[in-house]
Amino acid sequence: MGKVPPRISCVIGLTALGIGLIVSGFVAYGLILADQNNVKAEGPTDFSAIPAKVQIEAPTLTLTDIHGTQHSLSDYRGQVVLVNLWATWCPPCQAELPNLQDYFNNHQNEGFTVIAIEVGDPTSDVISFVQKHGLNFPIWLDPNYLAAHDAFKTMNLPSSYVMDRNGVIRLEWAGAISEQNLEKYIEPLIKE
Repeated sequence: MGKVPPRISCVIGLTALGIGLIVSGFVAYGLILADQNNVKAEGPTDFSAIPAKVQIEAPTLTLTDIHGTQHSLSDYRGQVVLVNLWATWCPPCQAELPNLQDYFNNHQNEGFTVIAIEVGDPTSDVISFVQKHGLNFPIWLDPNYLAAHDAFKTMNLPSSYVMDRNGVIRLEWAGAISEQNLEKYIEPLIKE
Protein backbone atom coordinates (compact mmCIF):
# COMPACT_ATOMS: atom_id res chain seq x y z
CA MET A 1 0.00 0.00 0.00
CA GLY A 2 1.32 3.40 -0.92
CA LYS A 3 1.61 6.55 1.10
CA VAL A 4 -1.58 8.71 1.43
CA PRO A 5 -1.11 12.14 -0.14
CA PRO A 6 -1.05 14.98 2.46
CA ARG A 7 -4.15 16.66 1.02
CA ILE A 8 -6.24 13.48 1.37
CA SER A 9 -4.79 12.85 4.83
CA CYS A 10 -5.87 16.34 5.88
CA VAL A 11 -9.40 15.80 4.49
CA ILE A 12 -9.69 12.47 6.34
CA GLY A 13 -8.47 14.08 9.57
CA LEU A 14 -10.89 16.99 9.30
CA THR A 15 -13.77 14.64 8.47
CA ALA A 16 -12.97 12.50 11.52
CA LEU A 17 -12.77 15.65 13.67
CA GLY A 18 -16.11 16.87 12.32
CA ILE A 19 -17.80 13.53 12.99
CA GLY A 20 -16.33 13.53 16.51
CA LEU A 21 -17.69 17.01 17.19
CA ILE A 22 -21.13 16.05 15.90
CA VAL A 23 -21.23 12.93 18.07
CA SER A 24 -20.03 14.97 21.08
CA GLY A 25 -22.80 17.49 20.42
CA PHE A 26 -25.47 14.80 20.39
CA VAL A 27 -24.12 13.30 23.61
CA ALA A 28 -24.07 16.71 25.30
CA TYR A 29 -27.61 17.44 24.08
CA GLY A 30 -28.78 14.11 25.46
CA LEU A 31 -27.18 14.82 28.83
CA ILE A 32 -28.80 18.25 28.98
CA LEU A 33 -32.22 16.77 28.23
CA ALA A 34 -31.72 14.07 30.84
CA ASP A 35 -30.66 16.68 33.41
CA GLN A 36 -33.69 18.85 32.61
CA ASN A 37 -35.96 15.85 33.04
CA ASN A 38 -34.41 15.19 36.45
CA VAL A 39 -34.89 18.81 37.47
CA LYS A 40 -38.53 18.69 36.44
CA ALA A 41 -39.05 15.51 38.42
CA GLU A 42 -37.29 16.82 41.55
CA GLY A 43 -38.38 20.46 41.41
CA PRO A 44 -36.46 23.60 40.53
CA THR A 45 -32.82 23.92 41.49
CA ASP A 46 -31.92 26.56 44.10
CA PHE A 47 -29.07 28.63 42.71
CA SER A 48 -28.81 31.05 45.64
CA ALA A 49 -25.68 31.46 47.67
CA ILE A 50 -24.58 28.84 50.19
CA PRO A 51 -22.91 30.19 53.36
CA ALA A 52 -19.41 29.48 54.58
CA LYS A 53 -19.33 28.21 58.15
CA VAL A 54 -16.91 30.26 60.26
CA GLN A 55 -16.09 31.06 63.89
CA ILE A 56 -15.14 34.76 64.01
CA GLU A 57 -15.74 37.25 66.79
CA ALA A 58 -18.18 39.88 65.54
CA PRO A 59 -16.52 43.21 64.72
CA THR A 60 -17.04 46.39 66.66
CA LEU A 61 -19.38 48.42 64.49
CA THR A 62 -21.49 51.46 65.32
CA LEU A 63 -23.67 53.19 62.71
CA THR A 64 -26.74 55.39 62.52
CA ASP A 65 -30.12 54.09 61.38
CA ILE A 66 -32.47 55.81 58.92
CA HIS A 67 -34.07 57.73 61.83
CA GLY A 68 -30.75 59.18 63.02
CA THR A 69 -30.32 56.88 66.05
CA GLN A 70 -26.91 55.36 66.67
CA HIS A 71 -26.62 51.55 67.19
CA SER A 72 -23.83 49.05 67.78
CA LEU A 73 -23.66 45.36 66.93
CA SER A 74 -22.82 44.68 70.57
CA ASP A 75 -26.31 45.96 71.50
CA TYR A 76 -27.72 42.78 69.93
CA ARG A 77 -25.92 40.19 72.09
CA GLY A 78 -28.40 37.52 73.09
CA GLN A 79 -30.03 37.50 69.66
CA VAL A 80 -29.24 35.70 66.41
CA VAL A 81 -28.47 38.53 63.97
CA LEU A 82 -28.22 38.46 60.20
CA VAL A 83 -26.18 41.50 59.12
CA ASN A 84 -26.84 42.21 55.44
CA LEU A 85 -24.75 44.65 53.39
CA TRP A 86 -26.78 45.95 50.47
CA ALA A 87 -27.55 48.93 48.21
CA THR A 88 -30.77 50.20 46.66
CA TRP A 89 -29.27 49.99 43.14
CA CYS A 90 -28.11 46.35 43.50
CA PRO A 91 -30.43 43.84 41.70
CA PRO A 92 -29.40 40.74 43.75
CA CYS A 93 -29.89 42.82 46.91
CA GLN A 94 -33.38 43.79 45.78
CA ALA A 95 -34.14 40.16 44.95
CA GLU A 96 -33.24 38.84 48.41
CA LEU A 97 -34.85 41.59 50.54
CA PRO A 98 -38.37 40.05 50.41
CA ASN A 99 -36.86 36.74 51.64
CA LEU A 100 -35.09 38.53 54.49
CA GLN A 101 -38.30 40.39 55.37
CA ASP A 102 -40.39 37.20 55.42
CA TYR A 103 -37.80 35.34 57.48
CA PHE A 104 -37.57 38.25 59.92
CA ASN A 105 -41.37 38.39 60.25
CA ASN A 106 -41.55 34.65 60.93
CA HIS A 107 -38.69 34.47 63.46
CA GLN A 108 -38.37 37.82 65.23
CA ASN A 109 -40.27 36.44 68.25
CA GLU A 110 -37.59 33.74 68.60
CA GLY A 111 -34.75 36.20 69.22
CA PHE A 112 -33.80 36.70 65.57
CA THR A 113 -33.27 40.00 63.79
CA VAL A 114 -31.95 41.37 60.51
CA ILE A 115 -29.74 44.44 60.44
CA ALA A 116 -29.54 45.69 56.87
CA ILE A 117 -26.64 48.09 56.30
CA GLU A 118 -27.21 50.19 53.18
CA VAL A 119 -23.90 51.24 51.69
CA GLY A 120 -23.64 54.52 49.87
CA ASP A 121 -27.03 55.95 48.93
CA PRO A 122 -28.47 59.22 50.31
CA THR A 123 -30.68 58.76 53.37
CA SER A 124 -33.78 60.08 51.57
CA ASP A 125 -33.35 57.46 48.81
CA VAL A 126 -32.94 54.68 51.36
CA ILE A 127 -36.03 55.78 53.33
CA SER A 128 -38.06 55.93 50.10
CA PHE A 129 -36.85 52.43 49.12
CA VAL A 130 -37.61 51.00 52.59
CA GLN A 131 -41.13 52.45 52.57
CA LYS A 132 -41.83 51.28 49.01
CA HIS A 133 -40.79 47.71 49.86
CA GLY A 134 -42.34 47.58 53.33
CA LEU A 135 -39.13 46.71 55.17
CA ASN A 136 -39.52 46.84 58.95
CA PHE A 137 -36.26 45.39 60.25
CA PRO A 138 -33.47 47.77 61.33
CA ILE A 139 -31.83 49.66 58.45
CA TRP A 140 -28.45 51.23 59.21
CA LEU A 141 -26.57 53.63 56.95
CA ASP A 142 -22.94 53.48 55.86
CA PRO A 143 -22.81 56.44 53.47
CA ASN A 144 -19.24 55.84 52.26
CA TYR A 145 -19.14 52.02 52.59
CA LEU A 146 -16.06 52.43 54.76
CA ALA A 147 -17.24 51.21 58.17
CA ALA A 148 -18.89 48.03 56.83
CA HIS A 149 -15.96 47.31 54.52
CA ASP A 150 -13.46 47.71 57.36
CA ALA A 151 -15.57 45.68 59.79
CA PHE A 152 -16.39 42.76 57.49
CA LYS A 153 -13.53 42.94 54.96
CA THR A 154 -15.81 42.62 51.94
CA MET A 155 -16.64 44.52 48.80
CA ASN A 156 -19.37 42.15 47.55
CA LEU A 157 -23.02 43.11 47.51
CA PRO A 158 -25.03 41.58 48.87
CA SER A 159 -23.01 40.06 51.68
CA SER A 160 -24.48 38.64 54.86
CA TYR A 161 -23.08 37.53 58.19
CA VAL A 162 -24.98 35.60 60.85
CA MET A 163 -23.98 36.17 64.47
CA ASP A 164 -25.01 33.74 67.18
CA ARG A 165 -26.34 34.85 70.57
CA ASN A 166 -22.78 35.15 71.92
CA GLY A 167 -21.65 37.61 69.23
CA VAL A 168 -19.73 35.08 67.13
CA ILE A 169 -20.13 35.15 63.36
CA ARG A 170 -21.03 31.59 62.37
CA LEU A 171 -22.10 32.02 58.74
CA GLU A 172 -20.89 34.23 55.86
CA TRP A 173 -22.81 34.66 52.62
CA ALA A 174 -21.66 36.36 49.42
CA GLY A 175 -24.62 36.71 47.10
CA ALA A 176 -28.39 36.61 47.36
CA ILE A 177 -29.97 34.22 49.88
CA SER A 178 -33.08 32.16 49.16
CA GLU A 179 -35.84 31.52 51.68
CA GLN A 180 -34.92 27.82 51.66
CA ASN A 181 -31.31 28.55 52.59
CA LEU A 182 -32.35 30.94 55.34
CA GLU A 183 -34.41 28.15 56.88
CA LYS A 184 -31.77 25.50 56.34
CA TYR A 185 -28.80 27.37 57.78
CA ILE A 186 -30.18 29.88 60.30
CA GLU A 187 -32.90 27.78 61.93
CA PRO A 188 -30.35 25.59 63.80
CA LEU A 189 -28.68 28.70 65.25
CA ILE A 190 -32.01 30.07 66.45
CA LYS A 191 -32.74 26.76 68.20
CA GLU A 192 -29.36 26.64 70.02
